[in-house]
Amino acid sequence: ILDFMRDLRRVEIGLGVGRIPGSVRRALTNIAGVGNPFGEPPEKRTRWSDSLDVRAYAAGMELLYFPGCFPAYDPRAIKVAQATASILKRAGVDFGILGARERCCGQSVRSVGAEELFRNLAHDNIRAFTDSGVRRILTTSPHCYHTFKNEYPELGGDWDVLHYTQHFARLVAEGRMDFNRKLDKKVTYHGPCYLGRHNQIYDEPRIVLRRIPGLELVEMADSHRSSLCCGGGGGGIWLDSAKGERLADVRLAQAIETGADILAVACPYCLATFEDSRLTVDGGSAIEIKDIAELVWDVIR
Repeated sequence: ILDFMRDLRRVEIGLGVGRIPGSVRRALTNIAGVGNPFGEPPEKRTRWSDSLDVRAYAAGMELLYFPGCFPAYDPRAIKVAQATASILKRAGVDFGILGARERCCGQSVRSVGAEELFRNLAHDNIRAFTDSGVRRILTTSPHCYHTFKNEYPELGGDWDVLHYTQHFARLVAEGRMDFNRKLDKKVTYHGPCYLGRHNQIYDEPRIVLRRIPGLELVEMADSHRSSLCCGGGGGGIWLDSAKGERLADVRLAQAIETGADILAVACPYCLATFEDSRLTVDGGSAIEIKDIAELVWDVIR
């Protein structure tokens, strides 16, 4: 705890502020104490899977599914983890989860400058992955994907890392996804920063969406490399932003301009920020926010 408090003070000095915003401090304190920003017990990290009969990861399995903090605890994002696991089971993928041994990936922690806390989280996760014999990791969050793939190797962690949209595109190409229903909706896709600009993954999410029967995919004014940020990255997900100051408000307005029925996302932070903006942006009630995993599960179950 003393090390963590010193880490926070270094962050404050680096930011040139008297103290870290309260919401950020709470998130960091929770992560340092129990491994997630919500302050929930690690034992509850598997609640999302209670009705799904998801197995604990064992050496030799095809994939470790790492849902991350938001899909494990946040009531809205839990539906994304459930949809993803259900799709994997339907496709016959051999996968498991770490449950209580999983800790925050630490991407936002490092972004706000709490380097020592980030390294502690990384070492805990690396130890858990290594002890479990993990070879390939599937993530829900682009932030987890980026961190495991690009930042953990400097600390000794090295695995094959996939974002779930990449794996879904593979399953589609291999004929392991059977779309049983049509989705007669106009959909626009928001590319998350840590999937698109940071890791150049633009095609796979769109490949999956275009394979959904009946779906019409339309692009926003800013897309692909020019896609706007939702505001959740870099610790922004923990800040209390006022109406009119949110990047998500601007992006949601662009989505509404396309005339789309659904704004599709592929990141828990984007899901959270757009759901908040939907409550206050003019015309927000006319568009639905859905993760790609939810859309896929709706048409194959």
